[in-house]
Amino acid sequence: MFIRAYLRASTKEQDAKRAKNELIQFATDHGHKIAAFYIENESGATLVRPKLMQLINDAYEGDVILVEQIDRLARLNQADWDILKRMLSEKKLSVVSKELPTSYMALQPEGNTAFMSSVLQAINSMMLDMLAAIARKDYEDRRNRQRQGITRAQAEGRYAGRKKDTEKRKIIASLLKSHHSYSDIQKTVKCSRQLIATVSQELKDVG
Repeated sequence: MFIRAYLRASTKEQDAKRAKNELIQFATDHGHKIAAFYIENESGATLVRPKLMQLINDAYEGDVILVEQIDRLARLNQADWDILKRMLSEKKLSVVSKELPTSYMALQPEGNTAFMSSVLQAINSMMLDMLAAIARKDYEDRRNRQRQGITRAQAEGRYAGRKKDTEKRKIIASLLKSHHSYSDIQKTVKCSRQLIATVSQELKDVG
């Protein structure tokens, strides 16, 4: 059994490594070491995240995914959460979270009866579903509050929208004109593919 720690933050301005030492200490307290860390800055509301997919691909049957909280793993809608659970189940991967004591059983040597193990697994699965649902609701509530705030600010004439990063767009446009690939531009400018596509379309509209 390998323990693979997954750390995530939603934006590049946030420190995805913040809980790394806490997870190392948690594993040590339970008599284990973390074999690998998978760290990324991606939204938890998105199922397909590069490092998460790499973790699942790298994992062997029976490995453990260690997270600080379930919302680090997922803020997914029900359909995507079901897909993720199926991906984990296919490799018999266990999720252990610091906030979920019933998940700690995955770190213990085999000592329970088959019956007790089944009971604990059922309880843990139910708790995981509940925490994932809470994480999703928290995400949706924050998005709703944000939208309400924007609507109110617009009504009061205080919201001008997100300002375009004109300098970054100029660089992207220049690289597109030089026939650089989207991947090269992403690495150079540190931007999303969506922004590159937007600038590309703007160039087409002008030209």
